[in-house]
Amino acid sequence: MASPADSDDTSRDMDRAVWRVLSAVRAFSDAMDRMYSGMKGDMDMNATDLAALRMLIIREQRAQDVSPHDIARHLRISTASTTKLVDRLEDSGHVLRKPHPVDRRARLISLTDKSRTDFTHHFRDSIDAMRDVAFDYSPAELAVIADFIERLSVGIGPDA
Repeated sequence: MASPADSDDTSRDMDRAVWRVLSAVRAFSDAMDRMYSGMKGDMDMNATDLAALRMLIIREQRAQDVSPHDIARHLRISTASTTKLVDRLEDSGHVLRKPHPVDRRARLISLTDKSRTDFTHHFRDSIDAMRDVAFDYSPAELAVIADFIERLSVGIGPDA
């Protein structure tokens, strides 16, 4: 039978493990911020423009349509600010406004090939480095890591 001291030790071990993971997540988040910051300067964009492009890439990978309202909600900005943001990204050749397939009044926002090319150019080395690290893990371990990160993302920002 486990003693109360064993339970305390287990609780402390778990607490230390959780804090180690959360510290690693913060460090990774900081590294990602630095990576995106470099791209922001290279592409002459502000942080909100780049955040919108990142959101569009994620949603494209999930095969999800994106409306201007989705962008506004994700970035927590007004619809007027969203219109200006989409205008800038469209003028720079990074997004297109397309008619909604069902609602004739609505528009969808999609990435251009230029956006995909710019992201690939700027992030190729970083993506290769992340892939190298990922190959140190088994598919089962990667599934656990992916599940953890996905659940963490939903937990802190359900509009991810």
